[in-house]
Amino acid sequence: MASDDIKVKELDKRASGQAFEVILGSPAPDAKGEFPLSPPKKKDLSLEEIQRKLEAAEERRKSHEAEVLKHLAEKREHEKVVQQKAVEENNNFSKMAEEKLNQKMEANKENRTAIMAAMNEKFKEKDKKLEEVRKNKETKEAVGDGEN
Repeated sequence: MASDDIKVKELDKRASGQAFEVILGSPAPDAKGEFPLSPPKKKDLSLEEIQRKLEAAEERRKSHEAEVLKHLAEKREHEKVVQQKAVEENNNFSKMAEEKLNQKMEANKENRTAIMAAMNEKFKEKDKKLEEVRKNKETKEAVGDGEN
């Protein structure tokens, strides 16, 4: 295009910048446009070409479907593994908690048994002292009665 075909018109001048309008001249009558006005005509497809394209599309669809099913199967397998791991961890936690509880209960039972044994021993000692005091008192009374 020649510079005669292009006109520049200043629209507005501002502090933020300038605005222009570019006016292109009409194309020369012998110049052929760069873009066709209508889309190129498609050639007629034969029945075999149509069949081949349909088969290729079917193959792509099947391939895509197989890939989607494969991803779903992998996802389900992963979910099973995660669920199994969670169940296993829960069982381990339950066993550990039960073992701890049993250990505490056993320790409490042993502690209680030891305390009871100590109390019984203490009571036996008191009973012995009381028996001695009774014997001494009876002896003193018998000696005291014999003197009178």
